[in-house]
Amino acid sequence: MQGILTKKNNKALEKELIINSNQKEIQLALIENKKLVELHNQSLKNNLIVGDIYLGRVTKLLPGLNAAFVNIGHSKKDAFLHYTDLGPKLKSLVNFTNGAIEGSLPTHLLKGFKIESDILKKGKINQVLTKGQNILVQVLKEPISTKGPRLCCEITIAGRYVVLTPFTNVIAVSKKVTSDDERERLRRLMESIRPKNFGFIVRTAAEGKRVAELHEDITELVNKWEKIYKELHESAAPIKCLSELNKTKSLIRDFWNESFARVIVNDKKVQEEVISEIKKVAPKRVDIVKFYSGSKPIFDQFGITKQIKSSFGKTATMASGAYLVIESTEAMHVVDVNSGHKMVGNDQEQNALRVNMESAAEIARQLRLRDIGGIIIIDFIDVRKNENKVKLFQSMKQFMAEDNAKHTILPLSKFGLMQITRERVRPAVTISTAEQCPVCNGTGKINPSILLLDDIKRDLEFIIKSQSPKNLTIHVHPFVNAYLRKGFWSLLMQWRKEYGRWIRVTTDSKYHMMKYCFFDDNDDEIRLN
Repeated sequence: MQGILTKKNNKALEKELIINSNQKEIQLALIENKKLVELHNQSLKNNLIVGDIYLGRVTKLLPGLNAAFVNIGHSKKDAFLHYTDLGPKLKSLVNFTNGAIEGSLPTHLLKGFKIESDILKKGKINQVLTKGQNILVQVLKEPISTKGPRLCCEITIAGRYVVLTPFTNVIAVSKKVTSDDERERLRRLMESIRPKNFGFIVRTAAEGKRVAELHEDITELVNKWEKIYKELHESAAPIKCLSELNKTKSLIRDFWNESFARVIVNDKKVQEEVISEIKKVAPKRVDIVKFYSGSKPIFDQFGITKQIKSSFGKTATMASGAYLVIESTEAMHVVDVNSGHKMVGNDQEQNALRVNMESAAEIARQLRLRDIGGIIIIDFIDVRKNENKVKLFQSMKQFMAEDNAKHTILPLSKFGLMQITRERVRPAVTISTAEQCPVCNGTGKINPSILLLDDIKRDLEFIIKSQSPKNLTIHVHPFVNAYLRKGFWSLLMQWRKEYGRWIRVTTDSKYHMMKYCFFDDNDDEIRLN
């Protein structure tokens, strides 16, 4: 089992990005080894994106919650700002903001800027903010359920290789860069080229990059900081100072690597944006961007719609026949693993481990695909051996390694439950896969089936008397066809005697039981309504 797992995890990922653009929204489907793993929707009318930076105004202090409400121009609700999200450098941020607004700060660079002392880690909101105060904030989370947006004052501006953090001189390197020599090299490089009083977080994508590439990224981020400085000058809150990249650009920036095989787009403008972004990170790979101009919807053409239908809903079935039941409450999400009826072999322990391993991979995919955040409880099938419990825990961590959202995984508890916490940045993706019943139109009731033949005969008489077509054909469900032909003195024979003509009957398996249609000599449908 461990050998199989290692082989799967070492298999190189082949990524594809399918982009569906229409008048209302842009949908992005991220595919890994032919499987849909992430689905992103960006409404073209929604101008609030995680990472956007605003000049807001404090509208209300909430000492009981140690938080404040801030007006950032979001039409529905004021945004929420908790004391723990203010960041230690709040005093410096406030001084910079006021200086930029008033014009007393001559430059956006922080070389001569005085960095103030940190605020208390466990202080009170009314000690550092006042009602009506202007404050520079960044969107931390989109509105979720009845809650408005959540903000922070620890401003970060993300680039391809580094993330800029003002009012500090700290250089941090991503934990995913595992080589000590490479970590030290990156620290030395960043220390030699960074502007004073600007800190940086070095991203995993910077591994192995030359100083010129890092310097170019830093320059671009400092230019964005300058844009914020200029937007603040003589401005009145609320106002947007800097917009995060749209979903398309940010996905390419954050996910791009050599494993991308193709990017397919159905909109020329979006295609140009994608090519422009890829030129920045891999100019020799722009040829993988293809324009789709087929007649079928792009998601139908590449099988995305089918994967969405099979992946969402209360249950998710896997290839072996095992399935997951996923249910969500206000407090947490619960996943129940079921073996189904296709268990093979007599070794119960190995059967349970095999189903659990398959389920762990699917759960990791489902968490990314549905963007489930908060507390997740997983009820795996019981395994007794400790080594199997450890294997399952280690496997879950490996399957979750591709997930960019911050998460923590705990080993199986005494009750056989695994607990996961996953960062919740935006509302979970919920797609209803249920379709309205074509027979009852969603009412749950149909006309009495015993009256079906009476309805057919009544419509048949009406057509013969009013239109009298030379040839008449009825299309019905196969079961109805069989009933009409049953016995020597069948209903068709009775109609032949009554109307003096043969009524042709053909079957259509796509019809539901109660559906029937009449067609004339030219095979055109005779509409009765």
